[in-house]
Amino acid sequence: MAKGIALSVLASVLFAVMYFYTSLLAPLGGVEIFGWRMLLTLPCMTLFMLLSGEWSRVGEVLQRVRHKPLLGLALLLSSALVGVQLWLFMWAPLNGHSLDVSLGYFLLPLTMVLTGRIVYGERLSRLQKTATALACLGVCNELYQVGSFSWATALVALGYPLYFILRRRLGSDHLGGLWIDMALLIPVALWVVQSGAQGIGVLAAQPRLYLLIPLLGLISASALVCYIIASRALPFSLFGLLSYVEPVLLLLVALMLGESIQGGQWLTYVPIWLAVLALVLEGARHLARQRRN
Repeated sequence: MAKGIALSVLASVLFAVMYFYTSLLAPLGGVEIFGWRMLLTLPCMTLFMLLSGEWSRVGEVLQRVRHKPLLGLALLLSSALVGVQLWLFMWAPLNGHSLDVSLGYFLLPLTMVLTGRIVYGERLSRLQKTATALACLGVCNELYQVGSFSWATALVALGYPLYFILRRRLGSDHLGGLWIDMALLIPVALWVVQSGAQGIGVLAAQPRLYLLIPLLGLISASALVCYIIASRALPFSLFGLLSYVEPVLLLLVALMLGESIQGGQWLTYVPIWLAVLALVLEGARHLARQRRN
């Protein structure tokens, strides 16, 4: 279990490093960085799946597509949903939306709780209800301060639950399904890299990118591999608790990149952080009950 905990934390650290790493890839823009990341992550992910014996999952999904061609259209939608999230993760740090995205990741566990309640009929515990109420307070303050909720925050907090629901409905909620989602993004990634403002020629103009861009792919693939191994090595509840490490690190990266929390925003962030704390306490109680049993 100690190995799983270490790998989960390492995955969160690597995702945060990648979030900051985008600031080192100038003159590339966020969209171009997304394209390069996709092109370099997929081969590493393929190698890992071949070595771990997970490659057969891809064949299972493709075999189902042969019998149900409409499933292919649904997989395109699944790929688009995760593609938007991966693009936002690369684009936000370079365009002043780091705090918005980190707030979205803080809200994500709460929207997942609500998704479970609304879509799957799961009952909310007292702490989960408290967390939901606190998160609503933060959202209401944000609406009061700016008249709307940041589209970047909403995209993370609402987009991922839709993606997870779709994958479960399609029966592709495994590594093979994720590989297909990413593989379907490769044509978009190639187009982005070739037609971007910098183009492929940026490598000749900026020789340092010959090292930095492949390193981006290595960081991305390493984070994904650590995440997958940790998910297998840990109880689901503990793995979920450790997912709170990432938004904390993303917030720190946002502050390192020069963004700041304005006075009126504290009433947005503090209730949401308290809501996250309530969910952590809920998870800790659940683990304690499991140990007693």
